[in-house]
Amino acid sequence: MEHKITATRKPGMPLVILICGSLVYYHCAVRNSSMVSLICDVLIVLLCSLAVLGMLFRQMNICVPVDPLEWQISQETANKVAACMANTVGATESVLRVAASGHDKKLFLKATVVLYLLSVLGRAASGATVAYAALWIISLIFCSSKLSPDATRQPQYLNRKRDGTKTGGQEN
Repeated sequence: MEHKITATRKPGMPLVILICGSLVYYHCAVRNSSMVSLICDVLIVLLCSLAVLGMLFRQMNICVPVDPLEWQISQETANKVAACMANTVGATESVLRVAASGHDKKLFLKATVVLYLLSVLGRAASGATVAYAALWIISLIFCSSKLSPDATRQPQYLNRKRDGTKTGGQEN
């Protein structure tokens, strides 16, 4: 039986992600530290807190079973993640190849404009600042979609075909 994470079961997830993103931004952008330094700091804090809890539990004679199988992901999940990454890279490569071939002038223009804007953005702000701004935007989108009363309904424009008829074959 698979468990699906829904908005009703995890309403505070965007807030947790936003707090973690703020800490990453502070560590990388404000303190000018690297991601390697951040990962090492997080692992040190986790190791020390687990050691303190282990000593506390040992003093109180509490036995905590440690099951390493709980930390593993299934082969199916690993395959899905790898396939998603491969599809994303393949789609990006395909779009850039078609744009570079010159057969689709609109696609070439769109790719050129987007890459130029990303280049300007990269010169104007650090990568951590851009990632932090994207995190805020994504969190706001998730929060606003969860707060709207029709969050479970599918938008009307998704139910329509290109010719204006509804997907069920009904007319406008």
